[in-house]
Amino acid sequence: MAEKTLNLSNLQPAQERVDRKRVGRGPGSGKGKYSGRGIKGQKSRSGSHKMRAGFEGGQMPIYMRIGKLRGSTSKDAMPVGPFRTSTVPVNVRDLVRFEVGDEVTPETLVEKRLIKNTKTDVKLLGDGEVTLKLTVRVHRISATAREKIEAAGGTVELLREPKEKKKKQKHRKAQPPTPATEEETETETAEETETADAPADASETADPEA
Repeated sequence: MAEKTLNLSNLQPAQERVDRKRVGRGPGSGKGKYSGRGIKGQKSRSGSHKMRAGFEGGQMPIYMRIGKLRGSTSKDAMPVGPFRTSTVPVNVRDLVRFEVGDEVTPETLVEKRLIKNTKTDVKLLGDGEVTLKLTVRVHRISATAREKIEAAGGTVELLREPKEKKKKQKHRKAQPPTPATEEETETETAEETETADAPADASETADPEA
């Protein structure tokens, strides 16, 4: 079939034109007396659809009614925002599910159903006892847990090296000068007197003919 040539007789828009809603044009139009806004109220007024997100009509908004988690906002504190870190605790008493010589990793802990997933770092704590020789590879470990693992003949490897904490510099207050003793004062006075007399003695002993 031959293609139609484009001319003024067959021009048409790519998308059908949609007529705008004409409100306030009498009851016969369907949007007459109240223009689809109802009777009175905030949303019947002009500018009522320009309210900011979270505005609740003047009442106390939800983000101010709920409690806030207080505390320090340092990077080493417990998690509050994305800038903080958190760990999943696992105690050494839970390692009885492993066999001698097994590797304890986040993946194997998920298999043993000790943790749910590997999205969060794992920290091994020292509650309980362990008698199995295991190779432990976790993100963090307490000093007590490390001692018990190594005492049982196992080894510990950290998947992430711990960050060194910066030491806070304490500002020392300036100490007031200590008062001089009587002996030091007398010594300083004698030295000043000798220094003052020295030029006079030199002028008396000089050769008068010069």
